[in-house]
Order: sequence, then structure tokens, then C-alpha cells
Amino acid sequence: MINTDPDCALMKTSTSDNPHFDLAVQFVNQTSRHVFLTGKAGSGKTTFLKHIKNYSFKKLAILAPTGVAAINAGGVTIHSFFQLPLGNFLPDLREIPSWMEGRFYNKKSIFKNFRLAEKKRDLISELDMLIVDEVSMVKADLLDAMDAVLRSVRRKNDVPFGGVQMVFIGDLYQLPPVVREDEWELLQQHYNSPFFFHAKCLQQCDLIYLELKKIYRQSDPRFIDLLNNLRNNEASEDDIHFLNSYYRTDFKPKPGEGYIILTTHNHKADQINQRELEDLKSTLFTYTAEITGNINDNSIPAEPVLHLKEGAQIMFIRNDRGEYRRYYNGKMGTVKELDEDKIIIEFRDGGEFELEKETWENIKYNYDAEIDEIKEEVIGTFTQYPIRLAWAITIHKSQGLTFDRAIIDAGRAFAPGQVYVALSRLTSLEGLVLFSKIHPESISTDEMAGALAQTEMEIPMLEKQLKSSQDIFIRESISATFDWYPLLRAVQNFIKELPARDIPEKEEAIVLGKNLLEKTRYHLEVTGKFVRELDRMFYHYPDDLYQKVSGRLESAKKYFDDALQKEVLQPIHQHADKIKYRSKVKQYLKDLESLYNLFKVKKLKIAHAGYILQDLMGKTSREVLIEQIAQEKSKDNAIPAEAKEKKPKKVKGETKKISLNLLKEGKTVEEIATLRGLATGTIQGHLLSFLESGEVTLQNIVADDKISEIQAMLKKLSADTATGLIREALGTTYNYAEINAVKEYNRLQELKSAG
Repeated sequence: MINTDPDCALMKTSTSDNPHFDLAVQFVNQTSRHVFLTGKAGSGKTTFLKHIKNYSFKKLAILAPTGVAAINAGGVTIHSFFQLPLGNFLPDLREIPSWMEGRFYNKKSIFKNFRLAEKKRDLISELDMLIVDEVSMVKADLLDAMDAVLRSVRRKNDVPFGGVQMVFIGDLYQLPPVVREDEWELLQQHYNSPFFFHAKCLQQCDLIYLELKKIYRQSDPRFIDLLNNLRNNEASEDDIHFLNSYYRTDFKPKPGEGYIILTTHNHKADQINQRELEDLKSTLFTYTAEITGNINDNSIPAEPVLHLKEGAQIMFIRNDRGEYRRYYNGKMGTVKELDEDKIIIEFRDGGEFELEKETWENIKYNYDAEIDEIKEEVIGTFTQYPIRLAWAITIHKSQGLTFDRAIIDAGRAFAPGQVYVALSRLTSLEGLVLFSKIHPESISTDEMAGALAQTEMEIPMLEKQLKSSQDIFIRESISATFDWYPLLRAVQNFIKELPARDIPEKEEAIVLGKNLLEKTRYHLEVTGKFVRELDRMFYHYPDDLYQKVSGRLESAKKYFDDALQKEVLQPIHQHADKIKYRSKVKQYLKDLESLYNLFKVKKLKIAHAGYILQDLMGKTSREVLIEQIAQEKSKDNAIPAEAKEKKPKKVKGETKKISLNLLKEGKTVEEIATLRGLATGTIQGHLLSFLESGEVTLQNIVADDKISEIQAMLKKLSADTATGLIREALGTTYNYAEINAVKEYNRLQELKSAG
């Protein structure tokens, strides 16, 4: 089957015809420059993010401004990563007045109650790079707050972002950051605009602006020119007249044609979808998502309770990860057949298939000191069919999607860039219908965003900047790699603490410490001479510099592989192995392990420096180099430690049964949530699964007063109303699980009455 996903098209296309993509990859992987990668809709920004995540040598984390954006990007939210309070950051105020508390904060108020766990501090300290996706939604003050935390934790207060390379990805011509008018009155005293690029920390940076030029979504030159004019605030009267030629008040799509309405407000989209679903005469089926672990209500990427009928128009909300790539995010289809555990989807071209559920993962990042790597840990999952009703969708939620046919109702678009976002979702003008005319005042994009684009450099200048930045990066990387002082201090601290330790084989430990100190001091002299020699090479061999440096790095790797293994790692390992069964050694073994890992990581970093240089020279593919790095990390075994009992792997559905058993023991939902370290809504979602079996009552899940309020709202809005719309009407004190529990209870009662 042919894959029409635009991201996949870019994956399969050689980047030789996309020089800006190539340059972006090189700036990110081979320099320490801060980069802003932008591009028109469909230019491959998402593909670039995936490429860097999979093929970068650097220790990185991916952040996004919202929970849904973070899950879709495969990262975490900015606020959860930095543990920042909600509200607005003021960069200059010394004291926060009482009336501002809860809505504004500054450095002083951040660090007053700022308590980062040691693991999070280690993670932030070891970062090489942070990628911020959907940066168009990130406010300038939030970026300054991130900068403040990075400088503090990494103890580099005079360096922007504490020395972490920042990579920003987004399109500023789409929807801007949301700022309340009363809050902006105060923020504008410090910032020229809410956009991230007006953050004070970026004024100290030489940000590289890179725009992906090649468009994979549209191919019609007339359409591309029109979008460019809209994006750049250069739309002429002829453009508006041409655009409004697609205005059709009497248009009504036929079933199966695949038109989707793009509108400006959530309630309009929800009403259209509900009305169309109700008009179908087929049977209603309900599919409840399975949630495990920690999934925040605001991070739910799909409908927690999906209502479908045969004949319903749907849209996929995720790319197919299967072998045949049958669908992509935004592809339209129709529900052909439904059963309790089966959904058959049909496409306009006549193809059909049985849809399977997808699982979205909520992750957190951890630093693994043993192999000097940042790892992802799954802390929650959300499993549901990757579709939603799609007779209508808001322009905001359509960002990143691709449609063949769309009816756009944006004549009164309320935010800069909305008309551009809506139109740029389409693959061609052939599928365009306007429900309302586009007025000149509705097509504006933000002028501030255009100002940043003026900093873009031509390719020859970018290549020149790249070369000088690569040279600086290589020199700084090599200097950091062969900096032996941290190792010397670690060995000195190890020796210093030995007299006070109550451990077996203490004399042997003292001898080990003295030998380690002697070897480390010697290696310090060797590395000092080596770095000075490399510095001279940067001045004397400008033509074949990288080739000569690569040769010296290879020699250094061979020397230190042998020296560190025989003189440091092996003696520590043997000493730990000898005492591992003795008493009073638990903490001592942990400290030995930390010392062992420092030297092991130093070996890895020496190899890593060589691989970076090979990548820069283009002699070996990045995939091969990454595999070689993985092999290096598996060479040295960890030192012996106390045996730890392995916990049995949890079986599917076990987490729900645990919550049920705690309920049967007399615990309340709140008590269960506290005991398990999960959100209340998650526990309620667990218990909802046992409503039909009768093991749980509705009152076990939802308080009586809330039940009556939800029931009243359901009567007012109808039982088939989308859960999100019901929650919007009730308020944020009601969560999805509570609303879904009442809806499920009503459904069961109806079935009982019918039977």
C-alpha cells in the first residue's frame, strides 16, 4: 500500500535536495549553537524532531508546553520537567506583592521552596541538549524561568541555559502564545512580545534561525504562493478575491466524500459532531480507554470514551506504526462495521481494514550514571482506538494535520494566523470550500514573528557559521573529555573518607586509594600534554585538521582503554568482588560504584569524542556510529553489589484489580490514590471497569452531589454529548472519570430496562 504520510515522504527522500534540513541536523549534532528550526506547514519539522531523537549522540530531552503536545512529541511538559509553578515569571522584580502570589513568580520565589530530587538534579546537570517542540505556544517569561533553573542547578550562572544547547521547533506564523490581557499589562513592562524569542536569556545568545523550505504537503504552485503571501502578511486584493471564489453557501457534502469542517471554537465543532452522530440510524457503540499508571487529565491524547456508529466520519489522530502504514495523523475515513471489540474502517478509495488500539506513553527522564545515558521511563499509558469523530474540528486542534478536503468556517477568525493554519492543512485547492468569506482583517499573522525571520542567513553564510561552530565544538568537546580534575577530586574524596569508615579490609582499601591517586595524577599530566598538543594542531593544520585530530583521538582511545581498564577499573572491581559478602559494606559498595562509573564514563566519552569527529567528517553513517557507541557501553561490567530481589512483572489489568481490592478493604478513592501515588481520576477510571460486573457502585466512584449535577447536565445536553463538552460546562472540579462513570451507569441502566 502506498504511504501518503508527508512525514514518511520526507523520511524516504534523500536530504541532498533539502539543504536546510541537512544544515539543521549538522548545527544540532555537530555544534553547541542554539537553534530555532521553523518552516511552513508540511515542511518536515516533526520528521526532523524524530530524526534528532533517534540519531543524535547527545544526551537530550524533549519538552513541550502542553501535556498532549508532550505525549505526541515523545517527551514531557516544560512545567513537569523543571517543576515550575503555574503562572507568569517576572525576571526583574525582587519581591512579589501579595496580590500577585499564585499568578506571578520570580527567581526568589522559585528557589524559596524549590526542592529538586537528587536524580532530577543529576539529569539536568548531565544534559547536552533540550528540544522544545511547539515553541510557538511558549511564552517569553516561561523560557526565562527555564533559563533560571538551568543556570542554578548546573552552577553556571553566567552562561545562558547553564550551558545546555537549546533547540526550538515550531512555526510562529501559526497560533501565538496565550496571555490574559490583565497579565500582559504587567509582563509587557519586561517583554516586547509574549513570543519565546523575546525572552531576556535569548538576548545573550546568537540564535541560529533555520527555515525548512521544501514543502511536502502541497505541490500546486498557485496554492503555495497564496499560503506564502498569507503567512507573510502580503496577501493582495487578487489573493483575497481568488480565495473567496471558493465560497459556497449552499454546499453540502455527500456521505463518504471526506470533507471536514474547520471552525474557530470547540463548542461549534462538538455540536456538529454530535448532531451528525445522532442523525445516523445505526446502533451506538462505546469504547472506553484503558489507563495505567500516571496520566494527567490534561495529557489525554484521545477520547477517553469513544462513541461511534456505523457510517460515522472519523479522522486518525496518530500515524500508523505498522508495517504497511495504512493511515497517518489527519487521514479521514468512515466507520464501516462495528462490534464490541471490533472496528472496521473504510477509505474513500475503497480500501478497508480492522483498526487496532494504540498505546500512548507518558514518560519521565532519568540519568543512568553507569553508561552516561539519559533514559526514558514509562510512568503511564493510555490505550484507545486512534480515531475521533471528524465531521468538524477546531483550527487550533488541526495544527499538524493534513486533509484532502475541508470546509473552512474562519471568516471571523479571532487570532493572528488562524486563516493561514486552516488553509495550510489542505493538500490542494481542489478540496477547499469556504462556508464564510475571508475578510482582509481576518488574515493577519503576527508582525513580531516576521521580524525574527529577517535574521535568516543565506546558505553560504550558514555554511560558514557551521564550519566555525564545528571547530569550536570539537575543541570544547575534546577539552571537556580530557579534563581529569573531576576524577582527581573524586579519588581524593574517596581517600579522605576512608579513615572514618568501619569496613572490612580497610588497609586494602587504603592501598587501593593510594594507587588510584597515583595513576590519576599521572593521567592528569598525560591528558594535559595531549590537550595542549591538540590546541597546536588547530593552528598548524587548517587543511586536514579533522583527519589529524581523529588519528590522535584514536591513539588516545587505545591508550586509555588499556590504562583505565588495568590500572583503575579492574582493581576497583576486584576489591568490590572480594568484600561483597561481608557486613557493613552496603554504602561503601555504592561509593565504590560511583567512583567506578566516573572512570568508566570517562572511557566512554573518549570513544564518544572520536565518533563525533567521524560523524563530522562523514566517513561513517550515524546509524553505524550509534551502534558502535552502544557496544562501547556494554564492555565494562558494573562492580558487584548486594543482590536485589526482582519483583514479578505485572500482568495486564493487574493495576485495576489492585485499586478494586483496596476499595474492598474499605479505602476511599482519595485514600487509594494517596497509597498508590496516582491521580484521583486514574483510580476512578480503574474502578469504572468494574461497574458493569457489580463489584463497584456508582457511589464508590462519584460523590452523591456530583452525581446529581452530572445527571442534570446530561439531561440538558443529551447523553451522547462529548465528555470534554460536558466537563467544559460543569467546570474543572469534575474530571473525565467521574463524567464517564455516570454515563456508563446510565447506559447499564438502559440495557437493564430494555432486557
